[in-house]
Amino acid sequence: MKRSNRSLATVLIAGVLLLAGCGEEVKPNAQEITGNTFCALDGMLLLDYPGPKAQIHYDQGSPEFFCDTVEMFSIYTRPEQERRILAVYVQDMGKADWTKPLGHWINAETAFYVAFSRRLGSMGPTLVSFAREEDAREFVKQYGGEVFRFEQVTPEMTTLDGGVLNDERM
Repeated sequence: MKRSNRSLATVLIAGVLLLAGCGEEVKPNAQEITGNTFCALDGMLLLDYPGPKAQIHYDQGSPEFFCDTVEMFSIYTRPEQERRILAVYVQDMGKADWTKPLGHWINAETAFYVAFSRRLGSMGPTLVSFAREEDAREFVKQYGGEVFRFEQVTPEMTTLDGGVLNDERM
């Protein structure tokens, strides 16, 4: 092959590779919560409440933050809008401080969740998120509950009644 033909072939291959990557969307990074970050559903300031937090990034607009993972799953499992979800993040409660959770954001779709535990989040019963299954199982030993994967969480597990319907003291 002549030198000019090799150069042309190299340019064509590089162009094809560049175009092949054009259809892929870049997954947005998790954003840290601040003293002014409020919950998309109820306006609560996230830093004022304990337990795992969540955020959803859409194909348009700013991400929405949630003061509890149950709220995020309530939106995710019952979508009311046409915006496409690009990324969902939750906090790794194997590393984050329960009373003031900051940082330790992980991909919600790869996390392990503990449901039905005695530990309450900002909205009552919560889905406690963990990066590692071992941490989720240790949490269950201490607080009870059951371990689930992202795709196993059902709409019935994400009611936003805060446990009121099961509170016989009322």
